[in-house]
Amino acid sequence: MSQLPPIIFLFGPTASGKTDCALALCEKFPLEIISVDSAMVYQDMNIGTAKPSPDILAKTPHHLIDIIKPNEIYSVANFYEAANQHIKAIHAKGKIPLLVGGTMMYFKALEQGIAALPEKNNQVREKLILEAEQFGLQQLHQRLKNVDPISASRIHENDPQRILRALEIYEISKKPMSAYLSEQASQQPAYVIHKFALNFSDRAVLHQRIEQRFDLMLSAGFIDEVIKIQASYQCDASMPSMRTVGYRQALAYLNDQCSKAEMREKAIIATRQLAKRQLTWLRSWPDVNWYETNKYQSLMQAVAAIGAKHCK
Repeated sequence: MSQLPPIIFLFGPTASGKTDCALALCEKFPLEIISVDSAMVYQDMNIGTAKPSPDILAKTPHHLIDIIKPNEIYSVANFYEAANQHIKAIHAKGKIPLLVGGTMMYFKALEQGIAALPEKNNQVREKLILEAEQFGLQQLHQRLKNVDPISASRIHENDPQRILRALEIYEISKKPMSAYLSEQASQQPAYVIHKFALNFSDRAVLHQRIEQRFDLMLSAGFIDEVIKIQASYQCDASMPSMRTVGYRQALAYLNDQCSKAEMREKAIIATRQLAKRQLTWLRSWPDVNWYETNKYQSLMQAVAAIGAKHCK
C-alpha cells in the first residue's frame, strides 16, 4: 500500500458545477482548494471566468486565483511549480489538496510532470517574430516541419504562439522540442492522485447551463468588465488572457467586428465546443471516477474514505 499523501482532482466540463461541489466538500472534510483554471489566475477577470465571489473566497480560500495581471503570461510550468508548492504546504497542515478546474494541460502536468525546456530568449523570439511578419507564419511552420516534424504535426499552422516557441527552443538548443517532450518526466508524482469528474447524463442540460450562465454574465456587466480591462492593462486580442472563451468574442464586439447578438451566439457556441474538448480529454484519461452533478452522496463517501486514511 502506498504511503504517499493523497491529492484529489475534481474536474469536468465548464459549467458542470465543479465550484459548488468543491465548496460542499470543503464544508465536510479537511480540504484546501487549489484552482486549476488558466483564466482565473488573472486579476480583474471576474465575471467572464465565473470566478467565485469575494465572500466565497473569504470563507473558503482558493489558491492560484488572482495572481497575475491580464497583460502578463502564465505558463504550464508556472502553474506546475506553484501548485506543487501549495500541495506540499497543505499536506504539512495535515489537510488534503483539492485541485478544481477545467484546464486539462495543468492536470496533465501534475500527473505526468513537465519537460525541462530551455528558458525563453527574447532576442531569438524577436528575430522569429520579425521573420513571421516578413515572410508569413506558414513559412515558419514549414521551417518547423524541416527541423522538428513531430512538433509541426501537432501544431496548427495558424498557431503563432506554439510555432514561435517550438522554433525558439530549436534555435537556442539545436534540439527539437519533441525530443525534450519524449524525455519528459518519467518520474512518478510525490502523491497519490484520486480523480473525480462531474458531468450531466443529459448533454442538453449542460448546454442549457452554458447558455444561462453566459446570459447571467452579460447581465452582471461582463462587457463593462472587458472595457475596464482594456483600459487598465492595454490588453488586445493577441494576449493569452483575451483569447479566453467569452473575452475573445467580447473584444470582437467592442471592435465592431460583430453585433451583440452575434457575440452572444459565438460565445455560447465556443463554450460548448470547449466543454466537448474537455469531455473528450477526460474520457481518454484512465482511472477517472464519474459522478452526476448535484448527486454527490457517493462522491462524499469516496472523499471520506480518503480523509479517513490520511487525516487521523
